[in-house]
Amino acid sequence: MKFTTDRLILRPWVVTDAEDLFRYAKDENIGPIAGWPAHTSVEESRSVIENVFSKPEVYAVALKENNRAIGCIGILIGADSNFPISDTEGEVAYWIGVPFWGQGLIPEALQTIVKHSFETLELETLWCGYFEGNEKSQKVQAKCGFQHSHIVDNQFNQFMNDHRVEYISRLNRSDWQAKQ
Repeated sequence: MKFTTDRLILRPWVVTDAEDLFRYAKDENIGPIAGWPAHTSVEESRSVIENVFSKPEVYAVALKENNRAIGCIGILIGADSNFPISDTEGEVAYWIGVPFWGQGLIPEALQTIVKHSFETLELETLWCGYFEGNEKSQKVQAKCGFQHSHIVDNQFNQFMNDHRVEYISRLNRSDWQAKQ
């Protein structure tokens, strides 16, 4: 599936995106605050595309002007989520390269994914989390209608092998529909 917004194309990842992925995912300002280590090679980025980003409902966030991947957004449904949720719920995760911060691109992508989640996938609730210190992610969630749900004080992060404070927010379909 592919989505087009005013400035973006949300599309499946392809292995030829590996260099673009590495360009942004190697930045220490991206992965660690989102809960994954910075990439160390194009080969690692290619492996992530083949083994992690190849799942259904995981999309490259690409610029409409050139179709180059600058970030990622995805929906992890039910048991695929990092949260204990039902099959009628999804966890949304996203990131974007530092040169594109502050331009409203991830909110633009997230609004598209929210609409797809509720209208096409017919999910009842979307969940989203951010680790302490990642206020940019919190602002994106609030801008897109997500409301604070709860805090997990000692969340183990397997990718970074550490424990963190995670803030969890949610958006119900009925609340989203009421604002449309």
